Amino acid sequence: MKLFDTLLLSLGVVFIIISIYEVMAQGLSYAYSSLMLALLSFFWFTYRKKSKA
Repeated sequence: MKLFDTLLLSLGVVFIIISIYEVMAQGLSYAYSSLMLALLSFFWFTYRKKSKA
């Protein structure tokens, strides 16, 4: 796994943690942007992983 792939995966985990906190503190509508950024980074990570194979 390359450095960029590791960074993408780490960013996804960070945004998931942030969005879980925002959902518990304020609600789902406030955490929407964090959830979408997490999904985007996970999808980009899996796309890069599948394109290499």
